[in-house]
Amino acid sequence: MNEYRKGVLCLLSCQLLWGFCPIYWQALVPIPSWIIILYRIFTMFVYSYIGARLRYSREEIWGPLKDRAVRRKYFTAGLILTVNWSIYIWAMTSERVIQASIGYYIEPIVICAVGIIVFKEQLTRYNLTAMLFALAAIIVILFHYRQVPGVALGLACTWAVYSSIKKTAEQPAIVALVYETMIYAVLALIAILFIETKGIGAISMGIPGKYALMYLSGLITLIPVALFSVAARRVPLFMIGLAQYISPTISLLLGIFLFKEPIDRVQILAFIIIWTGLCFFTYGEFKKAGNGGGAQDAAV
Repeated sequence: MNEYRKGVLCLLSCQLLWGFCPIYWQALVPIPSWIIILYRIFTMFVYSYIGARLRYSREEIWGPLKDRAVRRKYFTAGLILTVNWSIYIWAMTSERVIQASIGYYIEPIVICAVGIIVFKEQLTRYNLTAMLFALAAIIVILFHYRQVPGVALGLACTWAVYSSIKKTAEQPAIVALVYETMIYAVLALIAILFIETKGIGAISMGIPGKYALMYLSGLITLIPVALFSVAARRVPLFMIGLAQYISPTISLLLGIFLFKEPIDRVQILAFIIIWTGLCFFTYGEFKKAGNGGGAQDAAV
């Protein structure tokens, strides 16, 4: 139960931080998204390794990589994570926020489906009700915009695959992040050195404040991803899936009240439907906790 509570706390903290991240990414404009991606990948590895060395020896960090299966798992997870980051930053800086928002609403359903199919997780009647409300919100959004956007599907599917890999992870969260970023950080560093020496990188833009701020991109990413890694091994994928609604809701509120972006009735309707479903989910989790976590009679 203590591990479960730790997982829930990390999951909620992760979603809160992710929800407020648009403030940071907006502060980096007008640096091009592809440059931000390169710096994000490289600094992510640097911060991850520093964090790992504060807790583990070099042998504890690098020793597991002698196992080919470990290398294959984490390098694959790193590739999926890098693709997800790239899609997200490109969407945020290419006026595709609507498509990204749809992706965040699709994402939990895809994660839930992975949990049911791959890990045989069981749904209670309250969780099923919440899932149906979430699905209804997704249908409303998709029918309104009359498109199945690549950005949305890319964000949803890549994060669902990453979540399923992390579910079976055996290494500590911070060490896993070192493995997931190490290869891609080398490639990113080579690209950074090339573009900066050629005068086509961020330095040549003459905005030193934003350039310095960009070096925090790895840390801004590391903290919520590390929290997610801790949570992924301690709570069911279904809970992880529904918790994904927290961060886009925060981002939605930021868009309305801080960034002054327009919002239509369909988005408001989807917001109401989603949180109605979350009320059922919360009640179901509260009832299960009151029964000692063993309320199998409520299973569907």
